[in-house]
Formats: sequence, structure tokens, C-alpha cells
Amino acid sequence: MTSIRDLNNRSLEIFKELVDAYMETGEPVGSRTLSRRLTTTLSPATIRNVMADLEDAGLLYAPHTSAGRMPTEEGLKLFVHGLLQVGDIGDKEREEIERRCQTQGRSLNDILENATSVLSGLSQCAGLVMAPKTESPLKHIEFVPLSPTRVLLVIITQDGLVENRVLEFPEGIPNSVLTEATNYLNAHMIGHTLSEAYAIIKGELIKDKQELNVLSRKIVADGVAVWSGEESSGSLIIKGQANLLNNVTVVEEIDQIRNLFNLLDTKENLKTILDASVQAEGVQIFIGAENPLFAQSGCSMVIAPYKGTNERIIGAIGVVGPSRMNYGRVIPLVDYTAKLVSRLLGL
Repeated sequence: MTSIRDLNNRSLEIFKELVDAYMETGEPVGSRTLSRRLTTTLSPATIRNVMADLEDAGLLYAPHTSAGRMPTEEGLKLFVHGLLQVGDIGDKEREEIERRCQTQGRSLNDILENATSVLSGLSQCAGLVMAPKTESPLKHIEFVPLSPTRVLLVIITQDGLVENRVLEFPEGIPNSVLTEATNYLNAHMIGHTLSEAYAIIKGELIKDKQELNVLSRKIVADGVAVWSGEESSGSLIIKGQANLLNNVTVVEEIDQIRNLFNLLDTKENLKTILDASVQAEGVQIFIGAENPLFAQSGCSMVIAPYKGTNERIIGAIGVVGPSRMNYGRVIPLVDYTAKLVSRLLGL
């Protein structure tokens, strides 16, 4: 495997300029284009000789018989991990992320959805986030009437996370019934995780048939059921798939984007990657076949974990897009968003 140390200064400069040009256009880069971009004066013939050496080293390839070259996946990895200069995000981007992620009156799911949307928009990639598993013991549960047929179920964990779901009922629900259902759930679920509470409530509803009337029992059963199973694996939120089409500049990329859409539709596969990301610190970058899921899709993922209370990693957020994404811009965007989400959830 070729490393930075294997390349001389001339080869490094030509390689870096070629990858930069490729990321801008998505097209093969020729020697004449490079001769105009380089800071040193080199003839096209000299540049072609260096490009041939880089091709022999497995860092470049020719997609067809033209003189242009493109970076291989190995070349992209070398560039991203060894030559890429990552700066900071601008003030406008920082303000936009903070504005969209404001927490006042918003649930955990709202924060994560907004963070994913703004990250997708700024990066022009598909944004994704693995919502945390709900493992913290419950602190409070309440049914809140919204309309004659709609009820909001609010669950607050001891970690301070707030989750809510809207329940639909075909008939008006008296406030007294909602109060009874609220008191029942608080009496049986507080101090337990959702998975524990779900098992408890199922058993209690069978055993204590006389404790609740029919309508209250239905509200309790429906309220608990909306969370059943979610806590086991967390949930995956994906935003901005359409952004991927904005970056298509050559016909060859259409099939890659189609494969990427298929990958995004198979959320269980992506969960595997995100679950692994939750175990690591800092921004991680997966390029092409570096991960088996991306082998045929020609895409890359930039992902970072985020934390909740007590500095505990609870999920991961990032973007997925073409392998020629602007890593120098995307990496700091993902890093800042993950740190902001951590700060908001840790309050």
C-alpha cells in the first residue's frame, strides 16, 4: 500500500492538484489542466510521466483511453487521510446550524431531525443520524389532549430526554380518562426502562382487569405500544437524498447514485455502520470499498458520534454522498454539528 512517504514533492503536488480538480468536476483530469493549476512550472510531458508513475502505484486510473486520470479509492483514502487540509466552518454556517438546532420546546427527535436537515443542506449530501436507544429509566409520563380525537403522549427519562408521540382515537377522550391513564402509567413505569416497562404493563393489564375502565386500558395499551421495539436498536433518520442529484456531473455517476439510493433505502445495513461509529471517538471517514456496504455504490460516509448526559456516547450523525464529496468542507460541518448536538443534549 502506497503511503505519503513513498512520494516525492513533485508527485505529491501533482497528485493533490489532480484530486482537487477531480472533486470539483467529477471528470478525468489531463496534464494540460494540471499544468495550469500547479504553482511550479512543469511541462505536460513531465506531468504525464508523473501521472503514469502514480497510476503504477495504484493511486490513479484512466476511466477510458483519454489522457485524463482520476483517483482510485486507494488514492482518495491517501488524499483524505494524508494530504487534506481541514479548516473550520464559517460564521454563517455556525449560526445556521445553531439556529436550526435550538432546543426550546423541542423534543430529542426534533433536535436530531433539524440537525440532520441542516447538515444535509450545507454539505449537499444526504444527512443521517442514529437516534439513541432509550435505555434510561423513565421519570415522568403524561397524556395531553390536543383535540377531541388526538392525544399527545409525553415521556421524560431520568437523563432528561423528552420524547412524544401523537395518538389518534376515533372518539373524544374525557380529561378524567387521560388523568387516570397518566396516573396508572406513572405508578407502574417510573424507574424502569421502556423495555422493562413495556413487559410490566403487558402483564399488569392482563392481571388487573378491574383497575382501569375499557377506554383507559385502550389508551394505556396504545400509548405503550408506540414505543415497543424502538429501544432495542435505536432509529435511523435520513434527510436530503435529493441533494445527491445536484452533484451529478457525468453520466457514469448516475448508476452510482442509483446504487446509493438503494443503500439508503436499506436502513438496517446503514445501522450496522452507525452502531459501530457510536463505539468510536471523533470523526470517521468511510470511502468506497473501505466498508463492504459501499463497495458497489461509489460513495463515502463522514460520521461522528454525539453524547448525552454524563458524556456518554448515545448516537452518531453524519452525511453520505459521492466519494468525490468536498471532504475539507464536510468534515468540519459534521464535527461541529455532532459537538453541538452533544452540548444541547448534555444540558
